[in-house]
Amino acid sequence: MQTKIIVQNLKCGGCANTITKHLSSFEDIRDINVEAELSSVSFSYENETTLQEVEHKLKQLGYPVVGDANSYMNKAKSFISCATGKMNQ
Repeated sequence: MQTKIIVQNLKCGGCANTITKHLSSFEDIRDINVEAELSSVSFSYENETTLQEVEHKLKQLGYPVVGDANSYMNKAKSFISCATGKMNQ
């Protein structure tokens, strides 16, 4: 299955790098494409529960799905994820 998720707090290539790195750790995810300009994360997956797991992981990283609460804690986490992603580029 193919999906596209629109997330909050996705600002740059550092954010995209962090998201790609973490989603790559899922066994059944492939074709990951993160577009910072559109705040979108798209990928293919096999297992029905994977989508929920990805959304949970994105929220843990500070990138909740649009429509979910975006607390100051999420914003702080995304800032740290962004900085980490920039250092690992």
